Amino acid sequence: MTAVAEAGTFAVRGGGSRPLAGTGALLRLALRRDRLMLPIWVIVIAVMVVSGVGSLETLYDTEAKRSQLAASMAANSSMRSMYGPVFDHGIGGLVAWRFGTFAAVLAAVMSLIIVVRHTREEEETGRQELLSSAMVGRRAPLTAALLTAVIANAAVALMVTAGLSGLGAGGALALGLAIGGTGVLFATMAAIAAQLSESARLAKGLTSGVLGLAFVLRASGDAGTADGSSVLTWLSPIGWAENVRAFADERWWVILLIAAAVAGQCVVAFTLAGRRDVGMSFLPTRPGPAEGRIATAGGLARRLQRATLLGWAAGFLLAGIVFGGMASGAADLVGDNEQAREIFQRMGGQAALTDAFLAAMTGMFGMIAALYAVASVLRMHGEETSQRAEPILANAVGRLPWAAGHLTIAFGGAALVMLLSGAGMAIGHGGELPALLGAALVQVPAVWTLAALALLLYGAFPKAAVAAWGVAGLCLALGWIGPALNLPQSVLNLSPFGHLPKLPGPEMSWTPVVLLTALAAGLAAAGLAGLRRRDLQT
Repeated sequence: MTAVAEAGTFAVRGGGSRPLAGTGALLRLALRRDRLMLPIWVIVIAVMVVSGVGSLETLYDTEAKRSQLAASMAANSSMRSMYGPVFDHGIGGLVAWRFGTFAAVLAAVMSLIIVVRHTREEEETGRQELLSSAMVGRRAPLTAALLTAVIANAAVALMVTAGLSGLGAGGALALGLAIGGTGVLFATMAAIAAQLSESARLAKGLTSGVLGLAFVLRASGDAGTADGSSVLTWLSPIGWAENVRAFADERWWVILLIAAAVAGQCVVAFTLAGRRDVGMSFLPTRPGPAEGRIATAGGLARRLQRATLLGWAAGFLLAGIVFGGMASGAADLVGDNEQAREIFQRMGGQAALTDAFLAAMTGMFGMIAALYAVASVLRMHGEETSQRAEPILANAVGRLPWAAGHLTIAFGGAALVMLLSGAGMAIGHGGELPALLGAALVQVPAVWTLAALALLLYGAFPKAAVAAWGVAGLCLALGWIGPALNLPQSVLNLSPFGHLPKLPGPEMSWTPVVLLTALAAGLAAAGLAGLRRRDLQT
């Protein structure tokens, strides 16, 4: 059932002069459309946090080990920049330290996707104009989108609180509110971006840019201080969530700070929403040149995706430098803790600990690069459903040449960002450039496999194309959380990344690389064949 058809099943009542008329019906529509996506996001975020209890109890099963970890983190600025400081070395405090920041970031990503999806994307596709022709208030769509985000973040907060309540009700509630509050904060930020920008892509880009800046500020501040008191940390909403200090003398007033920021951004978003027409924005797109300079479908694809690729490339290079600089401190952090050493080795192979850390980080870069590749492939799906592809294909442009332009950016861009991550790690680590470039390139066949799977779903089963995100997210979860949860290797091998050699360190094994490359080629060919045979979506 399409979104327009689903919208037709909801009767919208109310008065045209009421700005919130029809909010209830739009909220039910949003929840219906997200009935699969929202539960997955909520469960993944909450389970990531709650499941950390068992792994941390196994890793640091004595007071001495936990105290040693806290002391190591206080002395290791590189690891503090990644995870933040340890405010308390109890199990609850370690869960908040290890998973709190990343859960807050994931909640922010979930929230910005929800809000932009139900505001600017609806306007961009013309569905909002159809809905607004009924008795729908001017601010009802924005209200429904924000309420959807609030419900999702409240569910995350409740699950985290319930799952960690055995470690202390106050700390569990504080961590749940910090994570959920951060998500709502970025939901209102995305609401402002949706009013300012003329496209959903730009709205997501603006909000994601602020989220990236917030993470960098938090990381820079925590690298300089061991107690979260840096000005840079306090300039970041992610730093606010950290400074709630769950399970460590909770600072409840920081929750009020988050709530005040949410309220202020809501006022701005609703004020802007009441002052513009549907489809319009306060930052309109600049007109292009009088004479077009794009002569081919491939040139158009490069023009559409170049900004995204440049952003990912810069991010991977900088992140590589940061993680490369951490490698020398990995051994000091782990110390004599055999369980922690085993986790690094399961993620990065049975090499020396520094090489294992570098291999683990290279694998993580590969799994994140898969998200870029999937997004780049599914850009074709967005072009098709928004009916921008149809005018192009109505001319003397075949489907395969049109797809080839986007696929070149997706597959070639994935290889480029991995090369830059390897170069960045070599810069940060101070050497081993050939080895780290090779380790980065080894991840590319697995990235291509997930990208090719996305192409297969888009080409042959377009209504199920969004499932590619679920597969990529599952692979990321298996690679990041699986070793810490001591999952069996057979489960880890469900991800294509589980079959690759863990470089640098051990001998190179070409068999999985060749097989994954062949698998990617086969999936891509099947996806292109499906695209040639099916009708375009309308």
